[in-house]
Amino acid sequence: MRIAFVAATVLTCGIATADEGQWQPYQMPSIANKLSERGINIPAEQLADLTRYPMNAVVGLGYCTASFVSPQGLVVTNHHCAYKAIQFNTTQEHNYLAEGFLARTREQEPSAGPNERLYITEEVTDVTAAVTQDLSQDPLRRYEQIQTHSKALIKACEADENYRCNVRSFHHGLEYYLIKQLMIRDVRLVYAPPESVGGYGGDIDNYEYPRHSGDFAFLRAYVGKDGKPAAFSHENIPYQPKSYLKVNADGVKAGDGVFVAGYPGTTSRYNLTSELKFASTWLYPTQAKRYQLQIDTIEGMGQNDADIAIKYAGTMASMANRMKKLNGLLAGFKATDIVAIKQGRENDFLAWLKQNPTLNQQLIAELELLLAEQQQQTQQHYYFTNAQSSTLLTAATTLYRLAKERQKPDAEREMGYQERDIALLSARLKRIDSSFAVSVDKTLWLQDLHAYLDQANRVAALDTALGGTPKAHELEATLDGWYSLTTLTLQAKRLAWLNADASAFESSTDPFIRLAVALYDSNMAQEKAEKTLEGKLSIARPAYMAAIIEYYKANQWPVYPDANGTLRISYGIVDGYQSRDALYKQPFTRLDGIVAKHTGVEPYNAPQKLLNAIQAQRFGEHNVAAVYQDPRSWLCKLLSCQAKPEAFNSVPVNFLSSVDTTGGNSGSPMFNGNGELVGLNFDSTYEAITKDWFFNPTITRAIHVDIRYILWMMAEVDHADNLIQELELVRN
Repeated sequence: MRIAFVAATVLTCGIATADEGQWQPYQMPSIANKLSERGINIPAEQLADLTRYPMNAVVGLGYCTASFVSPQGLVVTNHHCAYKAIQFNTTQEHNYLAEGFLARTREQEPSAGPNERLYITEEVTDVTAAVTQDLSQDPLRRYEQIQTHSKALIKACEADENYRCNVRSFHHGLEYYLIKQLMIRDVRLVYAPPESVGGYGGDIDNYEYPRHSGDFAFLRAYVGKDGKPAAFSHENIPYQPKSYLKVNADGVKAGDGVFVAGYPGTTSRYNLTSELKFASTWLYPTQAKRYQLQIDTIEGMGQNDADIAIKYAGTMASMANRMKKLNGLLAGFKATDIVAIKQGRENDFLAWLKQNPTLNQQLIAELELLLAEQQQQTQQHYYFTNAQSSTLLTAATTLYRLAKERQKPDAEREMGYQERDIALLSARLKRIDSSFAVSVDKTLWLQDLHAYLDQANRVAALDTALGGTPKAHELEATLDGWYSLTTLTLQAKRLAWLNADASAFESSTDPFIRLAVALYDSNMAQEKAEKTLEGKLSIARPAYMAAIIEYYKANQWPVYPDANGTLRISYGIVDGYQSRDALYKQPFTRLDGIVAKHTGVEPYNAPQKLLNAIQAQRFGEHNVAAVYQDPRSWLCKLLSCQAKPEAFNSVPVNFLSSVDTTGGNSGSPMFNGNGELVGLNFDSTYEAITKDWFFNPTITRAIHVDIRYILWMMAEVDHADNLIQELELVRN
């Protein structure tokens, strides 16, 4: 009863309570007292400095997070973050996904792929004034001005071609920051356990706890002999980072303060209730239906073709993860009435707003009108966008758009089609070969086309290309003809189009090129409508956020921006949670759980060498005699429990903490209070999935790979002694 009461109390109190917050590094000094309360001993000023340890050792992969752990550019991240690199090097003869991979010498470290990058954030600069100066009130013009100002800042920042810069919006356009990152272009695969370790439990255990996943892998950054970033070359040498993380071989115990640094993708905590309703009633169910159909299709085709299974392994893993998250979001919205919670907070804000007559009383009403327009636009464009999902059509569309953009001065081109983007576009076109099969692409595209034809928001150009509303066998025959005639399945042919002018596309007989040209005007009209609406929102959203921030300050609530893929820090403690009535989940799992789950059948097919090591109790120095239930933990404070040892006598595999994470934090280093590496973030509990919209401290937990399990795997199972020697191990 007491747990339920406290949970309900937390749900109705102020924002940014407990361990909530994905903080910008510069904000660390402002929450120094909170860090200290959680046992974070490293100075807040040090965490705010991107040039100092440990923040200058944290890197982005563009979709995940990683960190340097040796002076020779060795990088640790999640297995699922390195999945494409493993897949890229996997063949039917050498199935590294199934067998694992370990390079015992530098010469054995293969390229992770042509478009793999490491991004080291060196500077974050407030450029709000420069981006928002002299903006027009005309929505489309306003949008274009924001882009123009941003591109000018990026161009100046990228005077050195080794840097990648971006301007990111914070607080929905209230602030803008210029992010300057050193870009490492030669990334290599070093060590990855088999998928039966890295993804133990598969989709069944995804977002679940207890977990027993060895979700880790090692990469290495290489540069030219001059120490500067360079394209892959056998002459390149390991990058020497300014800092690399110390690895605490003793790990953590329950109640220990921890923090995480990484690149969380997207959260929607400041969005309005109407946006949550739209996501829960239309967007998420619609997306989930499509994902499930695609998953079932690829899975079925992969069972009959090993090459398809390998090529689409990364795609399957990504879609399965997204599918599980969507289901978790929908289930979470039902289990906890988040709509009512958010509506209650909006009502409180409106009541406060009425007491401040100097502020615009129509903030929410004006924003709601635009959001209704946006939701209608999303529904209208959804099926037409998906109807262009073929990998070959996407390539053709991108290439034709590049040719059209090249007719303009570089500064006036659309972002993504400037000269700075050509190398990445080229790498993307090359990478198609490793994750593409005509039979799968055609089948998935056919499904999307049928979904498009079965709804009312039709586009004349596409209907004409398809011959109106063809019968199923007629549409399939049309696609068969297109795939048989195209040359875009050949990498050299795709790359050749990078240098073609628009007229070459417009006179081409390639069916995918012809379709891209035919749909260009419709796509541009759709894009213009979206930009115009974004221009309107760029006025309404910042005004709303400014008032919200004033409201938070009036209540003495700390304010952090929604996640947007930029470097953030979150703090918390190692702690379990009350999952449901009479079910408390302990913060640590152990090796015994791997054996208990093992069936020999995927996804519970642990490698025999791992089982042998457990059976022989070869725990080595990574054995833990006891893990303590610390009275500082949130639950212990709640229940007034006493500190007592919990017998362990095993190696910890995964652990829970209350840090605030989301997608993009995968691979993020978990630090103890001294800033030493104690694990890797890789997932969240099922009950916590809704934290993208609402943070509930009673049940929100992140899941991490314990560093002791990683070290144990390296030492006792895979004998990666060459890599262990690179690490700087410390003890408590």
